[in-house]
Amino acid sequence: MERIKQALERAKREREGSAPSNRATVREIVTPHATGRTEDIVYTETRVFKPDPAVLESNRVIGSAAASAVADAYRMLRTRTLQRMKENQWTSLMVTSPGMEEGKSLTAVNLAISMAREVSHTVLLVDLDLRRPGIHEFFGYEPEAGLVDVLESKANMSDALFNPSVERLVVLPSKRRVDNSSEILSSPEMLSVIAEIKARYPERIVIFDMPPVLSTDDALAFSPNVDAVMLVVAEGETGKGELAQVHEVLSESNIIGTVLNKAANFNTAYY
Repeated sequence: MERIKQALERAKREREGSAPSNRATVREIVTPHATGRTEDIVYTETRVFKPDPAVLESNRVIGSAAASAVADAYRMLRTRTLQRMKENQWTSLMVTSPGMEEGKSLTAVNLAISMAREVSHTVLLVDLDLRRPGIHEFFGYEPEAGLVDVLESKANMSDALFNPSVERLVVLPSKRRVDNSSEILSSPEMLSVIAEIKARYPERIVIFDMPPVLSTDDALAFSPNVDAVMLVVAEGETGKGELAQVHEVLSESNIIGTVLNKAANFNTAYY
């Protein structure tokens, strides 16, 4: 907790400070057709990858048909989240959880897919769980480069980005684990890249998959850079004390809501 308290003070100072001036340049990700509609997007510098449907099913990622109670639940989550974000003109969302193995990464993936299926905006899903990166594994994809490689100037942004054959969705993975994750997340290079990808397309929703709040100070350190936070808790696993502790740690953030994952009593009937 002492490290989290220190990060809380650092996050407060960052809110009061100014953004770094040495902003990195991010290359174009997508090119809309002349109509300007998001459904007419053509990927020119982003690798398009077609996941194996069996891999998606095994990893519980909603597929293209998505005619299931689970997909309906994510559509409901998408609609309620987008309504709240539009009301406040928010465009960036951090998905996290109190502890490990509560389903925050799967929630981030399926929410991003569900949001991307709306034609009014594009979605960028960013893996910022730098100590346990794994967003790409949900799609069965092996990236040649990741976010840290881009920050270290070892790769271009276009080398890291990929489209998992879902229209209007682009994923920025983190290929390799790093131990100094909180320092990287608050570095000028990271802040420059995040500012650039958030500002490049006004209609884009950016979803950041973050580490658990109570495991590291990463989520707290990065929280000043997002508009809202979504918490994922697991039924029978997340304690009330842990949830209260997370709300205390993220008291300066806009917590958009809490998702109950691994629910035992799940009604699959229509309505």
